[in-house]
Amino acid sequence: MDFELTEEQRAFAQTARDFAQAEFAPHAAHWDEEGIFPKEAIAKAGELGFCGLYAPEAAGGLALPRLDATLVFEEMAAVDPSTTAFITIHNMATWMLGTWATPAVRDHWGPLLTTGEKLASYCLTEPGAGSDAASLKTRAELVGNEYVINGAKAFISGAGSTDVLVLMARTGDAASGASGISAFAVPADTPGISYGKKEQKMGWNSQPTRTISFDNVRIPADHLLGREGEGFKIAMKGLDGGRINIATCSVGAAQGALNAAQQYMQDRKQFGKPIASFQALQFKLADMATELVAARQMVRLAASKLDAGARDASTYCAMAKRFATDAGFTVINDALQLHGGYGYIREYPLERLLRDARVHQILEGTNEIMRVIIARRMLDGDATEAIR
Repeated sequence: MDFELTEEQRAFAQTARDFAQAEFAPHAAHWDEEGIFPKEAIAKAGELGFCGLYAPEAAGGLALPRLDATLVFEEMAAVDPSTTAFITIHNMATWMLGTWATPAVRDHWGPLLTTGEKLASYCLTEPGAGSDAASLKTRAELVGNEYVINGAKAFISGAGSTDVLVLMARTGDAASGASGISAFAVPADTPGISYGKKEQKMGWNSQPTRTISFDNVRIPADHLLGREGEGFKIAMKGLDGGRINIATCSVGAAQGALNAAQQYMQDRKQFGKPIASFQALQFKLADMATELVAARQMVRLAASKLDAGARDASTYCAMAKRFATDAGFTVINDALQLHGGYGYIREYPLERLLRDARVHQILEGTNEIMRVIIARRMLDGDATEAIR
């Protein structure tokens, strides 16, 4: 078991760090304050391959292991969790399209998405189907050589500003559950698609979030991803990676907060000496660093399990998502506390990191649902030996 990164992995991470400092750091606070979706900066990330990190090579991606992708996402999230989180969602949707699309659809969209020239949204959640995703009601009916789609999606990142939608819709009857769901690649400007108002959110302000309505939207039959009835399985495979991605964004945001706190403790003086000299604050910094390293290693373990195709990869992904998003938020909150009143004002990045990281405990499956996934596996007879 080797915990050390290879030279190539370190190079990926350094490239991502340099990119984030050059392209995100000068603008992240402005994007957040003004609600700007920085498509040009995302396209620059695409030029480095960051928009198709683990998409298959046949789609124009780099086909990197998920572990390597976490190194890139963490470095970018340390500067701007909101923009990075969208890039991770785009990567997930691009991987799904690149893996399950027909050759014609893959050959058209793959190079556009992996380079960041075009962007993708992932459309699973509905107004009445959040944690219970298998109960979704958006329907796709095969009529001749087209699918006709009707329904609505909610809380869709990038909606209204992206170019293709990776959509889950019901092709089976109302009682078919997960087995009646199929996946589709839907061009975002197809007639019959309309977008709701831009949601006003606590964080993640550099990416728009809207509802999407589908009114007799017609797409060619070859825009089906995989086979009919495979959509929920495809969606869950996407979410295993998505959970690692969001966990990584929490680790990155927490690292950014820890960096700021360590520097602030050296610079800030109270009672005639730097606050770094107070043992109570030293202990707080020590606990923050310990929690962060534990979260990072759990995420990398889960990514390695997913790369290896391990039987229990989904359980490890759920564990990593639950632990890293909770621990990451706590580290950021503690860093804000160490800054005192300065942590609460926008001149410093702490309050933005905190707001952006809070939603990570909710999306890609709430942390309560992560506990359900873990507990179900742990009640199996072999679980205590298999999950270690």
